[in-house]
Amino acid sequence: MAGNPGRFDPRQQMQGTEFELQYKRDIDLERVELHHHDFFELYYLVSGDVSYTIESKLHRVIPGDLLLISPHELHQLHICPHPEAYERFVLWLDAGVISRLSTAQTDLMACFDPSRPGHRNLLRLHPEQRRRIFSLLEELYEVQQRGGFGQDVMPHALLTQLLVSINRFQALSPAPEELNASSALVEQVVNYIGSHYGEELSLDLLSERFYVSKYHLSHAFQRQVGTSVHRYILKKRLLIAREHLALGQKPTDVWSPCGFGDYTGFYRAFKSEYSVSPREFALSRR
Repeated sequence: MAGNPGRFDPRQQMQGTEFELQYKRDIDLERVELHHHDFFELYYLVSGDVSYTIESKLHRVIPGDLLLISPHELHQLHICPHPEAYERFVLWLDAGVISRLSTAQTDLMACFDPSRPGHRNLLRLHPEQRRRIFSLLEELYEVQQRGGFGQDVMPHALLTQLLVSINRFQALSPAPEELNASSALVEQVVNYIGSHYGEELSLDLLSERFYVSKYHLSHAFQRQVGTSVHRYILKKRLLIAREHLALGQKPTDVWSPCGFGDYTGFYRAFKSEYSVSPREFALSRR
């Protein structure tokens, strides 16, 4: 195994500008708060009993599984008690480095594209595929930690091999399990929130819209997504507002289209979530 593993770090920002590979091992971690990134995430489970919510889908992850998470997909980790330690590789990738490694013929970002036919967040790999992915991650981690001859070219070479392999494996990955009625309901609600975040939204309105009781919707949503309907709506609105600010829009032009009742409420929610004001965030992206 590649060196000594680290422990869970609540930091959700890359320290580098292109990529960061983490190898972590924990024995007492239970869950990670619902969150999102401005970069791509590749998650490979080595050991442990884990489930992972990505937007509306709850995935049961087994050792050797690979998760692909795109920027701005809300996701949350749940860890079940298990005799083995929770061990994993987590690779964060900036969109720029993936684009630079791609060519006109080979789009290495395709495996992350949710609109692509056959796209899946979860890849259940065959043994030989697992060995391939694990070997590349282990070698990349060694280069990142220890350097040595070729340390300036090896990371890009290994990242290219890794992304080519993942794109090839995705086409061979088995289809996801059929959703049950409760899972299908939650997926419909999440999709509705994603399309109507600028409108009035609440548990009451959603339960009426989908002809279910508030209790049933709240319970199913919490179980599958890992947070309340109210909290998810808030995070989705903040995520969209952050995207608009990153594109150069003024904070005063963002709060209303994103569904906030007033600027003060938007300001407080944004600063509480991201530890900077909307204006400070917008200025940091110029």
